[in-house]
Amino acid sequence: MISRTALLLAASLTLVSIAVSADENLEVVINGANDALTANIRAHLGELPEDADERSSYLFSVKSNITKAFESLGYYHASYTESLQESEDEWQLTLNVTPGERITIKYIDLQVLGDGVEDSAFNDYLQKAKLTPGQGLNHGRYESFKSDFQSLSLSRGYFDGRFTRTEIEVNRDINEAIIHLTYDSGQRYTLGEVTFIGSPVDVDLLQTLVPFEPGAPYSSTDISQLNRSLLETGYFANIKVIPQIDKASNRQVPVKVDLTQRPHNHTFNVGVGASTDTGPRIRLTWRTPVINHYGHHQETSIEYSNRPKFQSVYTIPLTHALDDQLKISAELQRNKYGLIQTFDDQSQEFEGSKQLESDYYRLGVFRQKRWNNAWIFSYGIAGSKENYTQQGDSRVGTFITPGVTLSQTKRGDASLDPKSGYRQSYTLSAGDPALGSDVRIARLTSSFKFIETFFSNHRFVARADLGANIVDDNDLPSVIPSLRFFAGGDNSIRGFNYNELGPRVDSVNDDGVAVKETVGGRYLAVASVEYQYYWNESWRSALFVDSGNAFNNTDFTPVTSAGTGIHWITPIGPIKLDVGVGVAGVDDRKSRPWRIHISIGSEL
Repeated sequence: MISRTALLLAASLTLVSIAVSADENLEVVINGANDALTANIRAHLGELPEDADERSSYLFSVKSNITKAFESLGYYHASYTESLQESEDEWQLTLNVTPGERITIKYIDLQVLGDGVEDSAFNDYLQKAKLTPGQGLNHGRYESFKSDFQSLSLSRGYFDGRFTRTEIEVNRDINEAIIHLTYDSGQRYTLGEVTFIGSPVDVDLLQTLVPFEPGAPYSSTDISQLNRSLLETGYFANIKVIPQIDKASNRQVPVKVDLTQRPHNHTFNVGVGASTDTGPRIRLTWRTPVINHYGHHQETSIEYSNRPKFQSVYTIPLTHALDDQLKISAELQRNKYGLIQTFDDQSQEFEGSKQLESDYYRLGVFRQKRWNNAWIFSYGIAGSKENYTQQGDSRVGTFITPGVTLSQTKRGDASLDPKSGYRQSYTLSAGDPALGSDVRIARLTSSFKFIETFFSNHRFVARADLGANIVDDNDLPSVIPSLRFFAGGDNSIRGFNYNELGPRVDSVNDDGVAVKETVGGRYLAVASVEYQYYWNESWRSALFVDSGNAFNNTDFTPVTSAGTGIHWITPIGPIKLDVGVGVAGVDDRKSRPWRIHISIGSEL
């Protein structure tokens, strides 16, 4: 059997001389052949002998093996001479090779008979095949072509398919070869009923995951999709999707799905992380993947950081186990926002990094639908209550806001550091006193992120965040902080603290000192462009420019920062260390602001 590894080595025109030995028994020197041919000769000659008896057998088979090595790569005119030097300690076999002109493929005559004639998958395969006219004849590639074609046929349901003609017509006089292949696919099988065994969840719910109807043309892609969907539910410990080809009736293949229930219906996970915005954090997550046979499940998490947070989401599948769900959520968070600075008489500048605080409560009920084109559409209603302090006063705000969200994320690959992809999201919500909100408001937000890599190691990342609160000027102070807009931080304008930027209000504290508080604005406009260069698979450097601000009405003063960073690509996602410096829109500050930013996780 020809070694596939040797046959696929890249050809090189550089003539080499390679010598190898085993236990000083026999040394083989090959002169005059390129890298690929030399490697193929070695592969056909086999392992070097280790004793005198093996050496005799090795030398006896040299002629037949080297001829096979020549022809398997299309060197039908190759010749060689050999010389053998004998000594008491070691023998040396020298092979002087003259490759001659190589046979090239003139054309490939491939005919498909049966149902496969109408299957575009075969034509798509031929467009990408590594066996093409003009190439040097390579029997290894020829065999791989046939094997891959047969595998494709089986994956498409042509279980009776076979080659009825496989022939290479070689014309040594003009150094050309014609490949003749005839494949009779026979009739294509179809997919039959799907039977689920061992499921703790209602079978009718699992049937919504089946991506085909009985009678659909057989495709291994559909089988794989069913397996992925079952895995995504999180209901099962083990999943086996088995096409029962041996039980096919009238060329219809039934599918059996063996499922194993999770041994423990409750799981607990502890996670740790850190970022400049949140500081170090630890999260405890409790999941119940199967609450009842209707497929209900829940996830509850408690996160401890400088913004402690509790969140619980109860999910009810509706018309589809994954693509149509009702989500009931509850959230409690000790939030921080804005910035408090007091005037320092000595520096004649406002200083300080203390933030305003609030207790935020939220209940929500939303229906979420996932469409085939990867869009996720959700609609529902949320109730928010926030206790906060502003300008020394304790305040409470309540908002009941129906809303809709449309979002889409596409990745160029499945890694946590995709080479390409994008994310877009649009949200519209509204509140009115008639529904229980403190004031009438309509809120619109949109966010975009785009990633593309050129020439394998030049990566560009662009993002934009826009927002608007449509609210009466007199009602703007009554909008709770969680509904206002701020800028600054790891994922906003680097070089500034989290939520540091935005409209400010002036006041005087009890000590008679002037105070400025960043309280957020009506509008948001932030954009960023970043260039990243991969030094290797684990490290890259970055240059970026961020710009924008949160603002009210027409008082938009963009703040711009620029900076650089170093990113370590790890299995848990990139760990990024960026340094940003304010370069524009900071004329009101005596010293140029700057900040180190650390973040972990995928950009999509």
